[in-house]
Amino acid sequence: MIKILFICLGNICRSPLAEFYFKDLVAKHNLSAEFYIESAATSYEETGNPVHPGTRKKLAAAGISCAGKTARCMEREDYRKFDYLIGMDQANIRNITQIAGGDPEKKIYKMLEFAGDGWKELKAGKRNPDKVPDVADPWYTGNFDDTWRDVTAGCQGLLKFLL
Repeated sequence: MIKILFICLGNICRSPLAEFYFKDLVAKHNLSAEFYIESAATSYEETGNPVHPGTRKKLAAAGISCAGKTARCMEREDYRKFDYLIGMDQANIRNITQIAGGDPEKKIYKMLEFAGDGWKELKAGKRNPDKVPDVADPWYTGNFDDTWRDVTAGCQGLLKFLL
């Protein structure tokens, strides 16, 4: 089983969008039994809060439910538990690495490393996450369309990378 943890700052916008979109994507490929998927935050500020209404709206428009999801913070133990820890932006990557106590097993990725043909580069062992853009953060812009575009592209590439 492949275990994936999507991570953003608060776990109410981007990472739950990725979690539930990816769950839906693997279900459509009849692969749900092959994956364990969650999301988390790098901060405690939204812990216990529900998914942001803008994220719920984007997921609902695609026929995807995120009912019952509440924000949780990543813990050091998550590094051991998950095979892939996928952050939405460079600040997330820095915080994930700090929480995990480093990345000796090279499990930490930036979401858009997988977008487009990025997954092919990763399969070839080539990485340059510093040159990869961040997933648009709707918390600051209110633009959930850009976030949807980024997250879906990253998730689709991630699935191609893993298959």
